[in-house]
Amino acid sequence: MTEATESEKLICIGCGATIQSDDPHVIGYTPQAAIKKGIDSNELYCQRCFRLRHYNEIAPVSLTDDDFLRLLNQISDANALIVYVVDIFDFNGSVIPGLHRFVGDNPVILVGNKEDLLPQSLKRTKLADWMRQQANLNGIHPDAVALVSAKKNHQIQSLLDLINKRRQNRDVYVVGVTNVGKSTLINQIIRQTTGVQELITTSRFPGTTLDRIEIPLDDGHQLVDTPGIIHPDQMAHVLSASALKIVAPQKEIKPRTFQLDEQQTIFLGGVARFDYEYGPKKGVVAYFDNNLDLHRTKLSNADAFYEKHLGGLLTPPTSDESEAFPSLERHEFHVDEKSDLVIEGLGWVTVPAGSTVAGFAPKGVSVIVRRAMI
Repeated sequence: MTEATESEKLICIGCGATIQSDDPHVIGYTPQAAIKKGIDSNELYCQRCFRLRHYNEIAPVSLTDDDFLRLLNQISDANALIVYVVDIFDFNGSVIPGLHRFVGDNPVILVGNKEDLLPQSLKRTKLADWMRQQANLNGIHPDAVALVSAKKNHQIQSLLDLINKRRQNRDVYVVGVTNVGKSTLINQIIRQTTGVQELITTSRFPGTTLDRIEIPLDDGHQLVDTPGIIHPDQMAHVLSASALKIVAPQKEIKPRTFQLDEQQTIFLGGVARFDYEYGPKKGVVAYFDNNLDLHRTKLSNADAFYEKHLGGLLTPPTSDESEAFPSLERHEFHVDEKSDLVIEGLGWVTVPAGSTVAGFAPKGVSVIVRRAMI
């Protein structure tokens, strides 16, 4: 079923969204089978409201550009504590463009999710300092930085304690781009604040609307969950679901060190490429999912190697997906200090000072250089 015509539109009775069954990540999504049941029972909910009503579980949805601007204006007008959730492994891909212009005087807690993916040898205090510096570069000056793993329920109570300490009779807005684990974090907060673990028949959270879910706090204020904001530069938007399972880390990353000569290349599966063009003969360290195969070759042979092995030795993408896979675009940098060359949504390579390097990524995916995290 596609979206109904104007006169036949079906509306979710929970949030007022127009029901559609085309895109699970867009507001109003409902599986086709559920639409008929909902019509027959006169209780037609979108999947997001159904999960909230029956499971106290918030499903992620995404915003359009217009929705995004409307959300930022809500934040600007609010007297609230802003909880800004980022994916530590993809910090730069987690940045919300323009957020700093709308925060105003509202305090911000910067929450780094998925901290369990980074090596335990990395001191968390150093990581928090690095995150604060990166946020400052993007115009955000957080009052506090917290590191959590929503998936593993790690440090969630500490985050709740920090929120309660900092909010000072304010509402709390939780914001983040898609794929940072914001919905998982919110669901952990719901479980810890309500004790609900099993099926319930009614939502504890009235006032659900298209663009926010309000979770009541003890003093009459609200913790407001907002939809994920689409960041088009992320690798997740060009890979298939099967490829994402290979490149999106689920366990602690094991750094891989390469002693490279000048004019050498490392292929990151078939989805990206790193060229070490000029620089000192020092090790470069690759931080990517442990399941992603890395292949070294000579730079002079790299183009032919890619053309010959894409979809085979260099996978993902698979051979079935390789023909439709976007071409790789080159981004060159010279670094004067130890730096990370970052391919957003995939990982990074730490390179020594005095290097000239290039990163290749599918068209539309950002490649940047930043101060080294580790």
